[in-house]
Amino acid sequence: MEAHVLLVSFPMQGHVNPLLRLGRRLAAKGLLVTFTTFHHAGLRDMPEDGACVDVGLGRLRFEYLRDGGSRSPGDPPYLVPDDMLSHVTAVGPAALAELISRQADAGRPVSFIVNNIFVPWALDVAAGMGIPCAMLWIQPCSVLSIYYHFYKSPEAFPTAAETDMPVKLPGLPVMAMDELPYMVRPEFAQSLWGETIRAQVGAIQKTVSWVLVNSFYELECSAVEALRARTAVALTPIGPLLEHDHDAGGDGDAPAPAPVAENNDCCMAWLDEQPPRSVVYVAFGSLVNIGRDEMAAMAEGLVATGRPFLWVVRDDSRELIPEDVLADCNDKGKITAWCPQGRVLRHGAVGCFVTHCGWNSITEALAAGVPVVGYPWWSDQFANAKFLVEDYKVGVRLRAPVTGDELRACVDRVMSGPEAAVIRRRAMHWKAEATAAVTDGGSSDRSLQDFVDHVRQSSRSAELARLAREIEIMNGPFNPVLV
Repeated sequence: MEAHVLLVSFPMQGHVNPLLRLGRRLAAKGLLVTFTTFHHAGLRDMPEDGACVDVGLGRLRFEYLRDGGSRSPGDPPYLVPDDMLSHVTAVGPAALAELISRQADAGRPVSFIVNNIFVPWALDVAAGMGIPCAMLWIQPCSVLSIYYHFYKSPEAFPTAAETDMPVKLPGLPVMAMDELPYMVRPEFAQSLWGETIRAQVGAIQKTVSWVLVNSFYELECSAVEALRARTAVALTPIGPLLEHDHDAGGDGDAPAPAPVAENNDCCMAWLDEQPPRSVVYVAFGSLVNIGRDEMAAMAEGLVATGRPFLWVVRDDSRELIPEDVLADCNDKGKITAWCPQGRVLRHGAVGCFVTHCGWNSITEALAAGVPVVGYPWWSDQFANAKFLVEDYKVGVRLRAPVTGDELRACVDRVMSGPEAAVIRRRAMHWKAEATAAVTDGGSSDRSLQDFVDHVRQSSRSAELARLAREIEIMNGPFNPVLV
């Protein structure tokens, strides 16, 4: 029986993308991989239920979770993050157990489960059905370390009455309250999001034997070694998880819908017309909404740089830009509802990236060698911004609330100021390190192969145990050496 890995994702694009990219890599190494989540209208370009594609030596399948038929993909529970988390938490366990049973009935029993953040119940379901499991941590290892120590030693963290207390953790720089992830701050730690992360991290050393991290060892060696010394799991950087071969419109194998494909072509054609390293690329992910005043300030600052800019503004945010400012933007730059970010960052015309500091965006910038202006907004982004500026040294921090003058000054610092050449060299250094890590024989490639070998061995052991039980029932005690 071939090893069959089931990937279970929280249904947000920033969670789906890295887990799906991991799925492609696992399939390329010869495994049967099934990807699942709750499919809804907010997920871009996902293949149809039941789709199956050959990837390298293996296969990647798509089979989505069913919530009992009570919801459609466009229903509100999948459109508002808080509602989505509540809904998925409520219906997810039963839906996953039903999916696993369907796989067994179809002759492809699941031999290993990998989940990501905000679906910790997938690990409970796996443990209850006797299936070994791992997690993909989609944030940096440094942030995992912060959460791990917060739940183990909360006294090391500031309380609401001690906001000026510095946090000192093994392998990490000293951090202030406003540099910590939201979910370890007193006002957010008890939220549903915070409790869900607590459950996920709490599974380490209990139901989880491997923690795969979307990072690479060379970038976070101190954090990795310090956390390895405190846990008994295989803590394994296997990133950066990038999507170089599927840039047409997201992470699906089906062709991108026509409007998205047209957007791709239009953005890339516009970049082709710009001078090398001249363009300011601005994108804040699929969730962040910075508000009307800051959108106006951002627009004014971009125009004030005097540089061409490509600004991704979702359709639900475009109306926040004042009409007179929008006219100036259209004269000086290009505004689009979506673009293929990986391709954009690798384009030679891009000189800097203004980002919300989501980890997917940071890893893409590091892998492309592009300097960054960090404008964190929530979750892990504040910690990511600190590491980006102080550890990786590839950019500067833009403080909130943004003003046009401060944005212009930050862009100048990373593109033409006295620090710009040093920042650019450092960015190119990390590009080389990231490339080497995922190349055949690189640190992340070797780590991923170790995991694949473990999955295969686990699958063989489970199959031998199953055969032993059947033979013992039929003929008495079974000797696996003879098989």
